[in-house]
Amino acid sequence: MKLANKVAVITGAGSGMGKAAALLFAAEGAAVAAADIKRDAAVATANEITEKGGRAIGLGVDVSNSAQVQGMFEQAVKQFGHLDIAYNNAGVIEEHEMLHEIGYDEFEHVIQVNLRGVFYGIKYAIPHMLKAGGGAIINTASVGGLKVFTGRPAYTASKAAVVAITQVAGMQYGRQNIRVNCICPGIIYTGMSRDMHRQVYGKELSPNIKGRISALGRIGMPEDVAKVALFLASDDAAFVTAAPFIVDGGFTTG
Repeated sequence: MKLANKVAVITGAGSGMGKAAALLFAAEGAAVAAADIKRDAAVATANEITEKGGRAIGLGVDVSNSAQVQGMFEQAVKQFGHLDIAYNNAGVIEEHEMLHEIGYDEFEHVIQVNLRGVFYGIKYAIPHMLKAGGGAIINTASVGGLKVFTGRPAYTASKAAVVAITQVAGMQYGRQNIRVNCICPGIIYTGMSRDMHRQVYGKELSPNIKGRISALGRIGMPEDVAKVALFLASDDAAFVTAAPFIVDGGFTTG
């Protein structure tokens, strides 16, 4: 029970890495506010937790909307009493590979969700954590924010900025006992990666795919990322802040 008596807010919790983290955090004792732009998906995740005896609420939240993110934290604190963990995980990716083909609205949408959403998630979590005497903030970046790959320039730019804002926040609030870290996943078997694979290669991404996808010879699963998020959210990471954590099975190095 690494998160006993803790309260966590997780965005993008309706599916993929966010849902895996919500279920794991709850199993480790946390009360979870599961947020997603698809409210039904967030509620489904919360219901799955409560059916197993955990505490959870499901919230429909657009993380690019300042008022909605602020309200998300206020609802969590009203429901559970305080805030210990914020996992700013929600993200999107653009449709076009080539920079000159990306429309303004398409580029802006990626930046609004991936970067502004993380900014709001940090900004509005911190006052509650200061009041509680500390906390842990986890942001979802990407290996694409550390090493430039071809294609997806808006996504790459937004994730590089997430790494940077994570490091700034970690340095600013460490003395207030607020730790801020980010996770940089590689190719993980989620709806987003499946959509991208289908678009680029014209076929489904298999969870059993082998080869050069990682040094471990397999694709990453949402649970692989959730376990790293659990470490960062728990007291096991008490001396860890302002750091990016690569979870890619060696893909970036190779």
